[in-house]
Amino acid sequence: MITRMFRKLALQSATAVLCMIALLTATASAEDRAKKPNVVMILADDLGFSDISPYGAEVQTPHLQRLADEGLRFTQMHNTSKCFPSRACLLSGVYAQQCDMWRRGGEIRNAITLGEALQSAGYLTIAVGKHHGTENLYRRGFDHYYGLRGGATNYFNPGKRRPFDPGEPALKRARMWCFDEEMVQPYTPEDRDFYTTDTFTDWAIELLGQHESDERPYFLYLAYNAPHDPLQAWPEDIAKYEGVYEEGYDSIRSARYRRQLESGLLDESKFPLSAADHRQWSELSEEEKADQVRRMQVYAAMIDRMDQNIGRLLRTLRSQDRLENTLVLFASDNGASSEVVRIGSGPIGSMTRWASLEGDWANVGNTPFRRYKNHSFEGGICTPMIAWWPGVIEPGRVTDFPCHFIDLMPTLVDLSGASYPSQREGKSVVPMQGVSLRPVFEGEEVRRDTPLYWQWGKGKAVRTDGWKLIQQGNGPWELYHMPTDATETKDVSGLHAERVNVLKKEWQRWWDQTAQYRE
Repeated sequence: MITRMFRKLALQSATAVLCMIALLTATASAEDRAKKPNVVMILADDLGFSDISPYGAEVQTPHLQRLADEGLRFTQMHNTSKCFPSRACLLSGVYAQQCDMWRRGGEIRNAITLGEALQSAGYLTIAVGKHHGTENLYRRGFDHYYGLRGGATNYFNPGKRRPFDPGEPALKRARMWCFDEEMVQPYTPEDRDFYTTDTFTDWAIELLGQHESDERPYFLYLAYNAPHDPLQAWPEDIAKYEGVYEEGYDSIRSARYRRQLESGLLDESKFPLSAADHRQWSELSEEEKADQVRRMQVYAAMIDRMDQNIGRLLRTLRSQDRLENTLVLFASDNGASSEVVRIGSGPIGSMTRWASLEGDWANVGNTPFRRYKNHSFEGGICTPMIAWWPGVIEPGRVTDFPCHFIDLMPTLVDLSGASYPSQREGKSVVPMQGVSLRPVFEGEEVRRDTPLYWQWGKGKAVRTDGWKLIQQGNGPWELYHMPTDATETKDVSGLHAERVNVLKKEWQRWWDQTAQYRE
């Protein structure tokens, strides 16, 4: 009897202890979840360094301006100068050469994605928009993926002509679209008001809305295709820029640079304005001027519309109380593009015409840098980036810390507490190549101890300890001291032959090391 009584008391005590442990564990887990920030990563497509107002533009981007005013602007964040390898670096945290996305938009190999990393840390993961690969992101760690799996597409109709269309939609090819596990090619939207920038935002809001009661922190990757060509925009947005660009390239470029200096974004001693690559406006015929003005009007309208949609997304999140403890990041996958594409007919801006920005305005878009997309000069690889996180990031700051898209994986792994694996599906995973930007967010002094590397097409570069060595095409290797010449205006290779040789060997060492991953 007494023995049974003691056993009962012991059992009750043990049960109480287990309940207490369970309660403490649940409480700790809830507290851990509460500390993990939500993350909204917004990516623009072919947006130049100076194409939004926080970076000097006359384009109306009040929502990005607010994020910048209340957050942190980066002057030295880098991509790869090309859409799909940049997106691969961002998603994987390794160089495109290491995940086999260096030559074509295929599958991300030898790596995990941000979706997979954050999903393992208890996040709801949603991707919307352009991926530019051959994988469905729904199968790479995202609870939802709605969007364009491939590259560039028509904004108004990416599929077959509909009865109400004014003509045949201008297309390079019919792309694959994903709606979670469903994949559609071609995708012809039924909605006559379909416009990718608007619709991607609609889908992001819809998918988040499906999980309104979900207590998990969320990661939203919203990858717009704006303002990549084709230049297509709503007439009311184009009309806002009537009379803005008649002054021509040099006037707009000079005004942008002046605003960059006046706003405190850039220091003229470190960021001198590079020599112009554009034609002289006075040498253009009236017909050429009208054509160029129209291109820039539509381009500006596309950026304006993207900003409107960013504002709509943030208002929705705020109204749903889902913007608390949220890190918002905004960047572009490469610099403004000088590519020339001409498909279809009709006015620039319409569904039936595929026109591109071309080189003159791209040079303006990348103010104060040289060159454009597809180049390893800063005009191709340096992106505007804004980080907004109230309570963590002090408002109105600017940082010139040299960083790269490969740093976003270690940053979000750090903030989420995720574990980075050594294997995926039985195959080795390349270790993270970047560094966490958390100390930068928190205002700490940070030094980068590892080099950064680039290779895309005919361009290659390496940057370390303030020096950047670059070769474009068959040209000579050029050397720049970035702390005093971040716009690459003074090649000092002739003064530092030994440093050139050391950096050439360093780039070659990296290139040889990545050979095991390249196919």
